[in-house]
Amino acid sequence: MDSKTDTLLRLLPKKKLKEADREDQPAEFSGHLRLFTIVLALVTALLLAFVLLPRVPVMNKGTVATRDVIAAYTFYVEYPGPDQTIISYRVNKDELIVSAGKRVSERAARIMEEMVRREGIGNRLYAYFGLTLLLLLLFYVFYRDIKRYQPAFFQEPRKLFLLAFLFLGTMVISQSSKFILTHVADTFGIDPATIAFALPVAAGAMLVSLLFDFHLALGFSFLVSVTMGLLFPGDPFMPIYFFLGSLTAALSVIQCKKRTAVLRAGFLTGLVSMLAIAAIDLYRGEIMTRGLYDASAGFLGAFAVAMLVSVSLPFFESTFDIATDIKLLELLDPNQPLLKELVYKSPGTYHHSIVIGNLAEAAAEAIGENPLLARVGAYYHDVGKVRKPEYFIENQRPSENKHDRLMPSMSSLIIASHVKDGVELAREYSLPSAVMDIIQQHHGTSLITYFYQKAKELQPFAKITEDDYRYQGPRPRTKVAAIVMLSDAVEAASRTLDEPTPQRIQALTNSVITRIFLDDQLSKCELTLKDLRVIAKCFNLILSGIFHHRIDYPGMGLPGDKKRSDHQDKKQPEEGKTEDEWNKEKAQNIAGKSGTA
Repeated sequence: MDSKTDTLLRLLPKKKLKEADREDQPAEFSGHLRLFTIVLALVTALLLAFVLLPRVPVMNKGTVATRDVIAAYTFYVEYPGPDQTIISYRVNKDELIVSAGKRVSERAARIMEEMVRREGIGNRLYAYFGLTLLLLLLFYVFYRDIKRYQPAFFQEPRKLFLLAFLFLGTMVISQSSKFILTHVADTFGIDPATIAFALPVAAGAMLVSLLFDFHLALGFSFLVSVTMGLLFPGDPFMPIYFFLGSLTAALSVIQCKKRTAVLRAGFLTGLVSMLAIAAIDLYRGEIMTRGLYDASAGFLGAFAVAMLVSVSLPFFESTFDIATDIKLLELLDPNQPLLKELVYKSPGTYHHSIVIGNLAEAAAEAIGENPLLARVGAYYHDVGKVRKPEYFIENQRPSENKHDRLMPSMSSLIIASHVKDGVELAREYSLPSAVMDIIQQHHGTSLITYFYQKAKELQPFAKITEDDYRYQGPRPRTKVAAIVMLSDAVEAASRTLDEPTPQRIQALTNSVITRIFLDDQLSKCELTLKDLRVIAKCFNLILSGIFHHRIDYPGMGLPGDKKRSDHQDKKQPEEGKTEDEWNKEKAQNIAGKSGTA
């Protein structure tokens, strides 16, 4: 079986996707997401209330104790005796109140009642549901904040689950650390209040900032700090301390480009924590007696934060398919297997992708999107061409074009297949879904104009439908994917310019962007007309730099070569055509010439 027949067999079973599958999500799906969000919040609140509820036993007089009850601190108990006299007891720290298997005495019951009162809880069942309701109210405020600034966040259940997991995990680790460090403090005679400064609470905020963004980390820090205050009743400084540490940790990793930068962020968090501890101890008048111990605990806690984040970040990146800036920078390494395959098999496509990366990165940065994601998406957007590189014009020799021996319908199938092949390669090489989406969406449902027009010319009386010559989509869903689409189209069209002056580059850019906009390819993303103007300016600036004018060096010409100004198409303005007429004619031919790109 020859290669042409093999290609035909692979492409003919191509199945058209329904428009609903390619574009809009059904209304039922949004309802399911809303239900998922509510259930996730409720389950998280119930689990968190269980973790935070004080473990103070409540036993009535005469019942048999199921375990030893020991006083966690020193306090006094007063209650009226049988003859209306006031009975007062001093309970010492670590004093055994009642032994397991023994009946609870009047004194033991009164002591446990006082312990419950000091913890600020009443009936444990009521306290549990009250704490759950309070947490749900906090979650609702956090939800409203996210809904206002990042409504698309609630369309991704995976990210919602990760955010809830990070919040619950932060509280569980903090509570467990408090329990362990309390025993360590008792062993070495350290004040139990010191261990609070060593809890790695800031790890959650740092991970949220790395995996999502700083705005989410800001709300997360506030929520965690307020909730952690429940573990330290009567100490108003602890929520402030935890909030400062979490906020510093989140700020320190905004521009994190290397995994070693997490250690630097931990060091900065430690410095801020030590300053906050010094301020708290100064206020209490204990800077000389316990300042050194507290500051040491704060710095060790920040070190634990850096270690926890360094160990867990790769796990969260791979498990939840999150493309952090660190991960994206690793994908830009030329030694990445997929990029090396692109260089060796499709060198023209690789060079084309590099130029698009420059265009997309500048445009994304100009409108406030992630420039690193734009560059990575541009580098990988055409990786599907490595399977049939010789069918794409940037990889062909000037004297050979395989499409000359194919029907336009077959050529359009081959051209469109590079999107499907790219998605398959992205899955094979475990690229993040954010990059995979750009690969899938960078052509949208645009028309393969060149072969569509060629088919109409070859079969003037046949019914040629545009749907048979369109990419399968979907259209770009994010601003970055749309930027890569615009960069791809503009870069391909710019290769048709024979005299790339700044005016002609500007006319070309405006024409391509207008054509894509009128083709309804940008209706699913959030690009505004203002964004398009800014993107066009960035494209003009970079393309003008790429096609800058050079002088003709004496003696460098080859026999038979003509200067650029000697070509017939450069003399058009001198032969009666105005600049506007030339631009109009050029714009009409751009779409056809860029169809095979």
